[in-house]
Amino acid sequence: MRKIAGLVRLGLLAALTLPPPSRASDWPQFRGPNASGRTPDDTRLPADIGPTTNVLWKTALPPGHSSPVVVGDRVYLTAIRQKRLLTLALDRKDGRILWEAEAPAPALEQVHRIGSHAQPTPTADTERVISFFGSCGLFCYDRAGKLLWHRPMGPFKNDFGAASSPVLAGDWVLLCQDHDQDSFLMALDKRSGKTVWKTDRTEFLRGFCTPVVWDVAGRKQVVVAGTLRVAGYDLQTGKEVWTVRGISRTVCMTPTVGDDGRLYVAGWSAGGDAGARIEVEPFDTVLKRLDKNGNGKLEASELTTGPMADRFTQVDLDKDGSITRQEYERFRELFEKGRNVLLAIRPGRGPGDSGSGDVTDSHVVWRNTRQVPFCASPLFLDGLVYTVKDGGLLACLDARDGKVLQNDRLPGRGSYYSSPVAGDGKIFLLDVQGRLTVVKAGRKWEVLGSSDFEEDVYATPAIAKGRIYLRTAGHLYCFGLPPKK
Repeated sequence: MRKIAGLVRLGLLAALTLPPPSRASDWPQFRGPNASGRTPDDTRLPADIGPTTNVLWKTALPPGHSSPVVVGDRVYLTAIRQKRLLTLALDRKDGRILWEAEAPAPALEQVHRIGSHAQPTPTADTERVISFFGSCGLFCYDRAGKLLWHRPMGPFKNDFGAASSPVLAGDWVLLCQDHDQDSFLMALDKRSGKTVWKTDRTEFLRGFCTPVVWDVAGRKQVVVAGTLRVAGYDLQTGKEVWTVRGISRTVCMTPTVGDDGRLYVAGWSAGGDAGARIEVEPFDTVLKRLDKNGNGKLEASELTTGPMADRFTQVDLDKDGSITRQEYERFRELFEKGRNVLLAIRPGRGPGDSGSGDVTDSHVVWRNTRQVPFCASPLFLDGLVYTVKDGGLLACLDARDGKVLQNDRLPGRGSYYSSPVAGDGKIFLLDVQGRLTVVKAGRKWEVLGSSDFEEDVYATPAIAKGRIYLRTAGHLYCFGLPPKK
């Protein structure tokens, strides 16, 4: 009770203080400003960081995979403690937990075996923080942790759970949810939580891409990559403007907009690499051999081996425990058409080149099918595109033509769920085992330092005003150079 009372007092004190002005150096959402992965300021950052090196503060946290966001004097993130879904606010100066707010959940939905019920990253401005907990919905709090509004969602049909994050675009909250049924993209009023527009994305199956905003010829578009294609939607109306086809069947990463005005998109899923294609027999062939009960469908007890059996809950779109011909052939089509690829897409340039409709053949500048990451989003920096593949393969490509300039292995050689982020000419990369590599950016990058946090890492670090905020399985670290004497 004493701890709760203390948190309440802290919350009341916070409510009496005016929010600090918004700063360009804030990191207000997943991967920072517009999911770029780059800090806009040039404040010096340490190249040598680790569990005991250049640590300004360290705070123990409940588990969660969401990434920290930094706005004004606060750091926000989500977590789960004893089946309680939490949004936390920390003091940016010293890491003190100022408040935590619980998002009531009647029941916790199923998530991936290595997933978390606190996967999506919150988004914030100087007045509010908005958290998302899958079917539990969106929760908007003020700076003191008071609930302003709540929008329930779902229930979503996806046994991996929800992972794409909400983002703020002016006065609107953008949320994309691609699941095995009833996928959608929507905009909500950030002050009331009311729907501004909602666009059906039923054709897109489960995916985990966070939307980005692309300014094209003075008009803002919301871009989302999903099943087999990437699409741009008019920000004001939610109507689809253009599409590029020929990407993977599942997308786990988020696109980025380069300073050159181009969009860089990647998608990887098993069976999409040339030379490692997954081929699936037609439904009728399999049914004739395996349909023991003669009901014209396939149950898990009948379909026990092969790529469809391994993904039974994904193929079974309506989750009724059996796979119909339509469900089977739909997924078989994904294996046939899915391609693992990194794309550079140019914007439309006005009259005569509007960039509308299917622009696959006209607006894709280059393709790369070898340096394609799984979960870690691509990073654009100073005319170069960086990707990190599982196993620690870091590639640097020339953004103009996609030419690979360097492709070497990092000290951290595990899987990469955390996306690379950059500041002060340095790139920070973390594998899932918590091994950090700091790289000097450039056409020929070089490793500046590495360390081992000895805790799993799924979250993407935040960089704001000379500070690096790094979340491990049990802690949030803040790193920075010591003040000059």
